[in-house]
Amino acid sequence: MKQIIAGNWKMNNCAEGIEAYAKALRHAPLRAEMIICPPFPLLAPLHAALAGSLIKLGAQDCHSVAAGPHTGDVAATMLAAAGASHVIVGHSERRTDHHETNALVRAKAEAAQQAGVIPIICVGETEAQRDAGHAAAAILAQLAGSLPATLPYIIAYEPIWAIGTGKTPTLDDIAAIHATIRDATSPTSHILYGGSVKPANAAAILALPHVNGALVGGASLTAADLLAIAIHAT
Repeated sequence: MKQIIAGNWKMNNCAEGIEAYAKALRHAPLRAEMIICPPFPLLAPLHAALAGSLIKLGAQDCHSVAAGPHTGDVAATMLAAAGASHVIVGHSERRTDHHETNALVRAKAEAAQQAGVIPIICVGETEAQRDAGHAAAAILAQLAGSLPATLPYIIAYEPIWAIGTGKTPTLDDIAAIHATIRDATSPTSHILYGGSVKPANAAAILALPHVNGALVGGASLTAADLLAIAIHAT
């Protein structure tokens, strides 16, 4: 299974740097599949800058319906029209900041599928859940409530307490959670690890069983750091 390196810019970067970023990626020898997920306004310019390359475009969220009176939201059909092949749904920052439930995440994932866009569905435990020994149970509950009934989809395991903190679980912990997710899901779906992935720890994480790539946050903001992670992918 070819590994996937997905970069989530979150609410960062601007149009002025897109050409240089895209140029660096376009000319790099990549073994992994790469997906870049910029903020909504940067989808079109990044799509244009990456035209003709194998690098794919993703978005950071979508609505659960294709059209309607939903000010400020974006439909998956619109993302597809802008060139996106993937979309992140259920990121912990969306679940926390916007009070998104498992049911809503599933509806968004299904809407993405209907639009021909592959959802990257995020799951992860809080530090309190991990400390109480409930990490696996919390993740299994999110999977049961968030995954659509059919493929395609990608799962991203991101322990909430590790996102943007510089802290990561032990390699044994990552391997154990990924094995739990694999046992509960399709044997052909990709399972990415996310949560303070950086060049210094990427090789060890990407070498673990059932780790089929990485969802990279802060380190994806510069092409050099993202490529330093991707070089370890297979």
